[in-house]
Amino acid sequence: MTEPADDDLTHLHHAAQPLAMIPAAQRIRHVRADRWIGYPHALAVIEQLEVLLAWPDRGRMPNVLLVGPTNNGKSMIIEKFRRAHPPVSVPDREQIPVLCVQMPSEPSVSRFYVALLAALGAPLRPHRRVHELEQLALTLLRATGVQMLVIDELHNLLAGRDGVRREFLNLLRYLGNELRMPLVGVGTREAYLAIRADAQLENRFHPTILPVWGNDSDTRSLLASFTASFPLRKPSHLTSEEMTGYLLARSEGTIGELSMLLTAAAVAAIETGEEAITHHVLTITDYTGPSGRRRRFERDLA
Repeated sequence: MTEPADDDLTHLHHAAQPLAMIPAAQRIRHVRADRWIGYPHALAVIEQLEVLLAWPDRGRMPNVLLVGPTNNGKSMIIEKFRRAHPPVSVPDREQIPVLCVQMPSEPSVSRFYVALLAALGAPLRPHRRVHELEQLALTLLRATGVQMLVIDELHNLLAGRDGVRREFLNLLRYLGNELRMPLVGVGTREAYLAIRADAQLENRFHPTILPVWGNDSDTRSLLASFTASFPLRKPSHLTSEEMTGYLLARSEGTIGELSMLLTAAAVAAIETGEEAITHHVLTITDYTGPSGRRRRFERDLA
């Protein structure tokens, strides 16, 4: 294949241009790596979290509930924010400004405290009672200077029995009052339904929604950012209304699925030598959307 001149790479971000000249196997590895696209909704959420992190201490701290469909970028936003506030080593201990913990798939107060202590890096003795786990968690949260607690996969709360759900909702209220720090819940619509079951928590958690993507200028800007970051040697033209609609229909409108589709297409573009994501490349791309995967799985089970 004839290598393009540097002038032919102006369709790429400056950082991606030299990558377009490396061997195909290395370019494919780069295409498949995680990438951050700072689209407006994501930047607005991060700004909201920055404001929350800097909130002055008061009796009732504000909280945020980040809600969106599965695979729509919630966890990636949280990870981006966490990396912007990494742990800092100080004499005799580590300061952790933002602590992220995942709600256990089978929720219980004891399992949550164990997950919290594991996120803090605390050694755990087996068979500790809930009140012991609670006191240890509170002590370490204060000792490590945690300023914000993020609870991902909060919708898992609905997997518990009614009594367990009420107990955990009481725990959220207790942590907010006791620690005087903002809490951030992250999950699907079911997370909002869980929080709404408690009137006090519903008033404290401000919902922020990450909607599915539509055929609009924000999505076309997102597509342009993706294609400019892939080290392909020819420009990909994905921002027409027709092409945007096709990509959204195939990916079913979430950024995670859209990223999977575009990544697979960029790999196909390199492997076939077309060097651009075209309609032909998309037709041969090895990608099936969520509904198709579900139907295939159900068919295979039958």
